[in-house]
Amino acid sequence: MKAVIQRVSHADVCVGSRVSGTIAQGILVLLGVHRDDTIKDVAWVAEKVVLLRIFEDDDGLMNRSLLDVGGEMLIVSQFTLLGDCRKGRRPSWSAAAPPEQANALYLEFIEAVNGHGIRTATGEFQAMMEVRLTNDGPVTLILDSHNKT
Repeated sequence: MKAVIQRVSHADVCVGSRVSGTIAQGILVLLGVHRDDTIKDVAWVAEKVVLLRIFEDDDGLMNRSLLDVGGEMLIVSQFTLLGDCRKGRRPSWSAAAPPEQANALYLEFIEAVNGHGIRTATGEFQAMMEVRLTNDGPVTLILDSHNKT
C-alpha cells in the first residue's frame, strides 16, 4: 500500500461539480492499493499516518501528530501511485489491486483511521476527481507498506 501524505491547512475533493469531501487543518492522503496488500498493510499505514509527528509544537518543531492537533484526514483513492514507469513511456498498472479488492481495502483504511478517532472525508472510488489543497509547509511524505525497513 502506498500513501502520499500532505500536511494541509485545507483540502477538498470534487466529483463533477459536487464537493465529495472537505477538511480544514489535517492530512490529505492519496492512497494506492497494491495487489498483494492485506489488512495488515491497512493497519500499518493507518496507524503510521495518524501518529506521524509532522505538526509543529510550541517550539516550531515537528513533534505533534494528527491526533495531537485534533486534525482531520481527507482520503482519496489513487491507483496511479502503483504505476511502474521504469520501462517504455506508458506506465504499467500490473501492481495495482483489482477494483473490488482495492475498494475493500480502501474502505478498511477509512474505518481504521476512524477507529483512531480521526474525522475523515473521502473522495469517490473509481471516479474522476479534482483534488484541491493548500499544502502547509510544504510537508509531503511517502509511505510504502512493502518497504517498511
